[in-house]
Amino acid sequence: GKAIWRRWCDYEQAHTRSRRPTTAPPAQRRHEQPYATGSALVVEHDAAHLQYDGHSYRLTMRRLLRNTGDEPVTRYLIRISVDRFPGDPERSNAHYRAHPLTWDELDLTATCRGETMRWQAKHDRDAFKEVWLLFDNKHSRFPLYPGESVWIEYAYTVGDDKWGNWFQRAVRLPTEQLEVQLAFPAALDPVVWGTETSMTAEASPLRTPPVRSDDGELRQFTWITPIPALHARYRLEWRFRARPEHDAEQGDFR
Repeated sequence: GKAIWRRWCDYEQAHTRSRRPTTAPPAQRRHEQPYATGSALVVEHDAAHLQYDGHSYRLTMRRLLRNTGDEPVTRYLIRISVDRFPGDPERSNAHYRAHPLTWDELDLTATCRGETMRWQAKHDRDAFKEVWLLFDNKHSRFPLYPGESVWIEYAYTVGDDKWGNWFQRAVRLPTEQLEVQLAFPAALDPVVWGTETSMTAEASPLRTPPVRSDDGELRQFTWITPIPALHARYRLEWRFRARPEHDAEQGDFR
């Protein structure tokens, strides 16, 4: 854990130096942690599950967090971002102005150590939300202390009128394993592919393909990568071959 954190700090320092003119004195730069002074979170395992029932998406995120710092962590920042028409920002902006994403429809829930996590909105925009998940509720406090690891789980729902056929994972903290599972009705005949974008390279195909498995009426696709690159974005996209008219209506962004 400390090794991966150190590697990230080295990366951040090297990246900072590479952006500075050679004449500038070396900067003592500490990466901004939006949690608490002295905290240093590592994600030991990041597992995302997206399930589509033909009308809406339910997203369940599980993260095993480790506090490698020297102060208790009392909150964790999450982001919910939707884009119905990727590649057509004007159309998307107009769509969300008319049909903003609401807290009621998201039905956000979060748990940790068998307790409900309280949450507070940080940013509330038509197509984008940032939320603090708090390690407390009205009954108790359960901070993540230095040296401890704990699973948190949160989930939310978005209708397919607001989601779009893609799911992106951005690596914002040092992460030891990233896993994404997509589950669709097999009757829709889904196909899935993905791309990776880093700070230094444009989108390229995922280095390993999502693995397909059929389970009754569900078709699942699982993709796992160890030690994903920091600041990388991994994007999975899909198409329902049995519902081409629906895909066309969603906008051809491929």
